[in-house]
Amino acid sequence: MSEWFETLDGIHTRLWSTLGRGVADAKHPARIPTLATVSPDGWPEARTVVLRSADRPTTQLTIHTDITSDKIKSLRANPRAALHIWDRKQALQIRLQTEVTIETGPSARPLWDKIPDHAKQSYGITPPPGTPIPDALDYVKDPDPATFAILHCQITHIDAVHLGEQHRRAAFSQSDDWKGRWLSP
Repeated sequence: MSEWFETLDGIHTRLWSTLGRGVADAKHPARIPTLATVSPDGWPEARTVVLRSADRPTTQLTIHTDITSDKIKSLRANPRAALHIWDRKQALQIRLQTEVTIETGPSARPLWDKIPDHAKQSYGITPPPGTPIPDALDYVKDPDPATFAILHCQITHIDAVHLGEQHRRAAFSQSDDWKGRWLSP
């Protein structure tokens, strides 16, 4: 019997189970990937986000954010993003290229209504995120569903690297129906 990292199917299945674990387990490293975008003036940006869903059949991930955050400005200028996950225990790096759509307003309200009160504190900060303030705590948290946004990240390409005793790298792309191919690590 082979190890999961020895076949393309094994790697593909493992990376999706890793994403699923990130959604289900708040302590799993896939729960908090790095999201990379490009600012409207061309600068790379990276920040930690929380993975809220991972759906293999639709190849879509979701992330929640405040509509007034800088990442929204960046995604409106260029609706593409990359996500990066490093799972040390599995020696697995996952990089995902995505096309992002932003959902807000009435269609996002049913999900807002399911968010626990303590988590709603992240949406509706005054002044908006990134605004200069005179002191570290000169802001007010006032949960506001009008500032809640769902980022729907449609995966177009996946690059997975297993850094075991022998390194293995595989790529999976929407353009070839996710068949996968080996790459030099």
